[in-house]
Amino acid sequence: MKGTTSLVSLLNWKLASLITIALVFAPAAQLTATAQNAVFNIPPVKIPLEFKDQPLTVTASARLTLTTPKDRSLRILNLDLTGDLSDLQTNLTPLLSSQLNKDDRCGDRITIHSASLTPADPASQALIQLHVERWACVKVLGKQAAKRLIEGDAQIPIKLTPAIAEDGTGLQLVPEVGEIQANGSLGELLRSGLLGNTIRDKIHNTILTALQKATNFKATLPPAVQDYVTIRNAEFKDAGDGRLLVVLESEARITQEQAHLLSDQVKQRLAAR
Repeated sequence: MKGTTSLVSLLNWKLASLITIALVFAPAAQLTATAQNAVFNIPPVKIPLEFKDQPLTVTASARLTLTTPKDRSLRILNLDLTGDLSDLQTNLTPLLSSQLNKDDRCGDRITIHSASLTPADPASQALIQLHVERWACVKVLGKQAAKRLIEGDAQIPIKLTPAIAEDGTGLQLVPEVGEIQANGSLGELLRSGLLGNTIRDKIHNTILTALQKATNFKATLPPAVQDYVTIRNAEFKDAGDGRLLVVLESEARITQEQAHLLSDQVKQRLAAR
């Protein structure tokens, strides 16, 4: 009877520790647990972004599973994280306009007409429609005059595929420019000139910034496990209604000592509330 009581006490202690860990990650999260594992869903968290005084919001949620393997030498933390980029999709036109629109008297004049970002599982597809003019200034009778060299509308498709960084702890984006629709000299300018590269880079960097913000583990996990999480898979997905999601599958293997440290950090956070 005494041995049975001790075993029950031990199981209860382990269960309490796992539930405590779950609560620090997601207070008010939906939780199911056993003595061997805990599974809980972190409710959506709004993460603010700002590009040139234009605020955006990325919404992230996660599912965490903490298990103890048979040998009990390690704890395994599996993380499924989903970032909702729909606010970026809605505001992509004004966002890129603020970064790319220009009106140089003796240079390039660019106006973004529209910009869209749609799912193309496991990638995403950006489509930018713009008007471009190139002007040069020349002297005529001792006075400077602006002369238009190129003018036209263009459509630029860019496929963006998420890629895992070499250290396995961050995300990158691989851009692939599709067939640019533009006539004559403007098409050549966008396909091989600096202007085309600038537009591609602005789109890439804007979406990558939102992507990395939505999947920042250091904003989610306690210090005890932040440096041990590695990404196993990353892809874009369609939420079913055209909304673009980024979905990560990650894993961390921690020792019993690290699990105890994690538990202590959890208790400290709870005590500070």
